[in-house]
Amino acid sequence: MEKQSVNITLIMTTTLAAVVLTSLVLAQLSSYQRIPNTGNVKATIGIGVYSDSQCTSPLTSINWGDVQAGQSYSRTIYLKNNGNVKVRLSMTVENWTPSSASSYLTLSWNRQDNTLNPGESFAASLNLAVASTAVGGSFSFDIVITATESQ
Repeated sequence: MEKQSVNITLIMTTTLAAVVLTSLVLAQLSSYQRIPNTGNVKATIGIGVYSDSQCTSPLTSINWGDVQAGQSYSRTIYLKNNGNVKVRLSMTVENWTPSSASSYLTLSWNRQDNTLNPGESFAASLNLAVASTAVGGSFSFDIVITATESQ
């Protein structure tokens, strides 16, 4: 029994020595090169304007129909931040036809300077006010919604 115990101890010691020697040999036979990396994740700004609350139907135009002097009209649109950074929203109106239309039509909304996180969406209410002094005739204009990166 004692001889068997000595043999097991000898086998374990030999195995341990072999593992240590193999590790030392492999450590001496290996080499490595560290390669530092740098870069920037590009911030993307993308605002989507939609006609539905699920933000699946892009809004390409709004027809206000027949409007009357002295009245106000509302439309609901939906905005979604399709970019990867938080944005601040603003709206302007351009390309009035006829140019005099800007003197009797006023477009406003309830989301000026609001922020929108990436992937978020919300409803916005557009309000078209027609001055009581407005004269008859057709009109057109462009709504420009701008999203700028917000801190």
